[in-house]
Amino acid sequence: MTSPLLETLIEAALAAGAEIESIYAAEFMTEDKLDGSPVTEADRRAEAIILQRLGSAFPGIAVLAEEEAAAGRIPALGERFFLVDPLDGTKGFIQRNGEFTVNIALIEDRRPVAGVVYAPDSAALYYGAKGEGAFRRIGRGAPPTERIRPRPRPASGLAGIGSRDHAAAGTAERMAALGVTEFVPAGSSLKFCLVAEGSADVYPRWGRTMEWDTGAGQAVLEAAGGRVLALDGDREAGPLLYAKAENEFANPHFIAWGQ
Repeated sequence: MTSPLLETLIEAALAAGAEIESIYAAEFMTEDKLDGSPVTEADRRAEAIILQRLGSAFPGIAVLAEEEAAAGRIPALGERFFLVDPLDGTKGFIQRNGEFTVNIALIEDRRPVAGVVYAPDSAALYYGAKGEGAFRRIGRGAPPTERIRPRPRPASGLAGIGSRDHAAAGTAERMAALGVTEFVPAGSSLKFCLVAEGSADVYPRWGRTMEWDTGAGQAVLEAAGGRVLALDGDREAGPLLYAKAENEFANPHFIAWGQ
C-alpha cells in the first residue's frame, strides 16, 4: 500500500506530466535561461501545477524548484523540504525523443527519503520511499504495479549507463576503469531508474548536475536498495547530500550503484 505522501507526489507528477504532454503535442517556444540552458512553457506550467499541489497538501514544507530558483526565488529551507524539477531533460523534450521526466523528492536531514520520477511520453512511473521500497508502473489507465530492485552485481562486465547529451570528457575511459563493458545512453533522471530496476549496474556522472536533477532519482534508487555516492576525483566520498546552498545547489560528481 502506497503511503499518503507518495500518493500526493504521484498525483502531482501525473498532473504535471499531462500538462507537459499537451504542450509536447503542439508547437511551443524555447528560450534560454541565464545559464544558457533551455526552458519552455512546459517547464513553467508543470512547475506551477506541482507547487500548487504541494502547497495545498503540505503548507508547512518549503519547496526548492528549478524554475523558481532560476528566477532567484529560493525559500528558506529547513531540515525537511521538497525538491522539484518539473521537466528534466528539456533538450530531449525539444528534440521530441521522449526522454524527459517530472521529478519530485522529499529531502530530510540532507538525504532524499521519497521520490517520484515520471516519463510522460512513455507513461513510465517510478516511485519509492525509505522503508517502503521502490515500484514501477508503465502504461496509462491502471497498469499493474511492480516492485523493482537492482540486479545482482556481476563479477565482471558491468553495464554502465550515462548521459546521452552531457557526457564529460574522459567518461568512456573512466567507465572502462570501473569494469564497464556495455554502455547504455539515456536522458534525464531515467538513468537512476534503469539502475533501480536492474537494467544497468552503475551510473557514474563526471559533470555538472543540480540537486533537482538528482533528488527524485536518488530516492527511487536508494529505496530499491542501491546507493548514490559523491565522488572526490574518482574516489567515493560518502553519500550524495542535499541543501548545498553554499554551492548554489550544485552537486559534486557522483556514482550511482545498484548492488
